[in-house]
Amino acid sequence: MEKVDAIIIGAGVVGLAIAAKMSNTLQSVLLIDKNQSFGEETSSRNSEVIHAGIYYPQNSLKAKLCVEGKELLYLYCQSRKIPHQRLGKLLVAHGAAEERYLVKTIKQAALNGVNDLTWLTEAELKTSNPNLKASAALLSPSTGIIDVHSYMQSLLAELEENKGQFVAQTAFVDAQPNGNGFDVTLNSQGEMMKINCNYLINSGGLHSTNLAGNIRGLAKTHIPKLNYCRGHYFSYQGKSPFSQLIYPVPEAHGLGIHASLDIGGQLKFGPDTQYIDTIDYKVSVKLKEKFIEAIQRYYPTIDAERLQPAYSGIRPKLEGPNDGFKDFIIQGANEHNITGLVNLFGIDSPGLTSSLAIAEYVTATLKI
Repeated sequence: MEKVDAIIIGAGVVGLAIAAKMSNTLQSVLLIDKNQSFGEETSSRNSEVIHAGIYYPQNSLKAKLCVEGKELLYLYCQSRKIPHQRLGKLLVAHGAAEERYLVKTIKQAALNGVNDLTWLTEAELKTSNPNLKASAALLSPSTGIIDVHSYMQSLLAELEENKGQFVAQTAFVDAQPNGNGFDVTLNSQGEMMKINCNYLINSGGLHSTNLAGNIRGLAKTHIPKLNYCRGHYFSYQGKSPFSQLIYPVPEAHGLGIHASLDIGGQLKFGPDTQYIDTIDYKVSVKLKEKFIEAIQRYYPTIDAERLQPAYSGIRPKLEGPNDGFKDFIIQGANEHNITGLVNLFGIDSPGLTSSLAIAEYVTATLKI
């Protein structure tokens, strides 16, 4: 049987980051994905935002890994010449109740080690952002944007520079712990094969819980329920009225329909939140009215004709429609008693920002 040091299932941005990190230490790292290429699901269907880490509860993995990951990601982008911009974002309030939320956000951000937020008054905003309607805002200067595809290509290049291997169109079938690693069955374009590995990483995103169900010896109690939460995006044609990202006060299960820019300067709005039962990326034009209503709160002069359906993404959320905050689950042998196995569940936002910090966390969990 062929043997490798590690198999990472799922070549999204987090799987790529883990594979690249492990390849710096291990001689033979194999990254697999069932799709035609890397990053075809959640990783290529998001806002491409580098988050600051201001909202998440203190000491949560989301807070810790976002703040650490943000700095690692900016350094990585600079060193490997990945297109990115530290644009900053405005978190905008409308009225006294939302301004109280901004005050709470400053305190929460400080607890998470983010101390660079600046309060802007309505008068200051009218001068700096004449198209923006808000009674006050917080400027988060460390929020930015990244060309996610270039970032993923760079992680893959790092893996391959270190003699690691990425194999697409290869699905995980099952794994059997054997006392000295795992015997893993894969389906590569209809051909079944077995490979032995010392370390097995389940970074399957939307499919992570289904994959975990095929790891022998892993108790069902260690596999959480995963919810599919679709977010839609609309693009805005022509010159952007904003030079920074504009976020409303967060709503349940998301950061609200915000305005973000890509590296090319294209303005887009989204995502909203819609829980669904099956993976389906359709974007209904009927959502346009809801988007316009939400956007008009902070951009009252929006031209509806310039707003068009663009794409959608699906977030692998641990919280259901009626649940409160749920953290990332990064589950090692301390949790499930299977040496060499790490399962990652519920890696939704800020998974992209946290990706390099998640990679460090996983290798530390495995003591590599």
